[in-house]
Amino acid sequence: MTEKKSKMKITTFNAFKSRNYRLYIVGQSISLIGTWMQKTAVSWVVYALTHSKFMLGLSLFASMFPAFIFSFIGGVTADRYNRYRLLLITQIASMVQAVLLTLLIISKHYNVWGILALSFMLGIINAFDVPARQSLVNELIEDKRYLGNALALNSSMVNLSRLIGPAIAGIILEKFGDVFCFGLNAISFIAVITSVLMMRLPKGRTVHHEKNIIQDLKDGWNYLKQQKSIRFIISMLALISLFVLPFTTLMAVYAKDIFKGNASTFGIIDSVIGLGAFGGAMFLASLKPGSNLRKILAINTLVFGAGLVLFSHMYFYPLALMCAMLAGFGMMSQITITNTLVQTTVDTKMRGRMISFYAMAFFGMQPIGGLIVGSVSQIIGVPNTVLAEGCIALFIGYLHFRFLKRNKLKAVDMNKAETLQPVEAAAS
Repeated sequence: MTEKKSKMKITTFNAFKSRNYRLYIVGQSISLIGTWMQKTAVSWVVYALTHSKFMLGLSLFASMFPAFIFSFIGGVTADRYNRYRLLLITQIASMVQAVLLTLLIISKHYNVWGILALSFMLGIINAFDVPARQSLVNELIEDKRYLGNALALNSSMVNLSRLIGPAIAGIILEKFGDVFCFGLNAISFIAVITSVLMMRLPKGRTVHHEKNIIQDLKDGWNYLKQQKSIRFIISMLALISLFVLPFTTLMAVYAKDIFKGNASTFGIIDSVIGLGAFGGAMFLASLKPGSNLRKILAINTLVFGAGLVLFSHMYFYPLALMCAMLAGFGMMSQITITNTLVQTTVDTKMRGRMISFYAMAFFGMQPIGGLIVGSVSQIIGVPNTVLAEGCIALFIGYLHFRFLKRNKLKAVDMNKAETLQPVEAAAS
């Protein structure tokens, strides 16, 4: 009996049994550390140049808003063409962007608008990269039982990179300067490009597309409208991304103005949020198959909100870091569980397009939210803005529980109706 239980037990790292997935994780991990170093350096350089909270929001807008504009096309492209080749192209393009940004900083003749223009370029690349990369994960896993585990581990990788990247960036910014951060990110893409080239994937069949791209877009939209549950969680992610996730753009202000720190302080705050998110991702990766992900999402949305509320006016630095970690833990579910539910419940032919809706909600709303948060913080102050964001997260958590309750009641009513029908038929 014990041996049978041990065989059935799902471990946290089962997805690593797939060779292609292992290569993917190794390459992406190295590259993402560089990406987070660059993101941290961009925020620090922009704030150092402008001392403007609004410009911090604008930098987020420039890097993420293109995902809102082009994500539909990126999703259709991922569904119509070879996702592996598309991923390889986007990674090479990202490397080119990183090299251009490094050369711009080396030149010493730069201003904030040049940095924002290259950030916008990266946003366009990501609009095609995210649907291709996320939908390709499904093809990298040989045993589909481990798909949820793979997606959670993927989020763990992202957040471990977020933990390490900003911490390294803070030290490098202080000791060596911003050029090294941007240069190391450019070099890091060699790892991910190499790992993609080493993958062994089945040769894809050439598919003849009878419909044009416009019709594919319409089909994707109609499919989403029919999937009520998926539509709801993507809508909630959009609200979280619009009003809550942009809290990260204000962390440079907390580091510099509230905690009277430097680049290292900024890196530590960002890393602590990443540590909490990494813990949340590992928690999700350890869940047993069949766990109620929607309920966990609702609970962790409340955790996210509570963490932000506590952090907002916490001026004692060690306790503030603990609150930031709590917020990071709750934040992780918004990204990972929504992605997992989309990947595991939608039609394979629609996966790229549904992930593009996910990307639009996650990446597309944040830049708009960054502008809103940056503007509001100028009026009511940074701590009050973060407090408001926490309260909004608590309200969204309430909406999740309300949706779960309604669906549960509908299921009960349907079961009653199915039970009564045979009885009524017998009576007649």
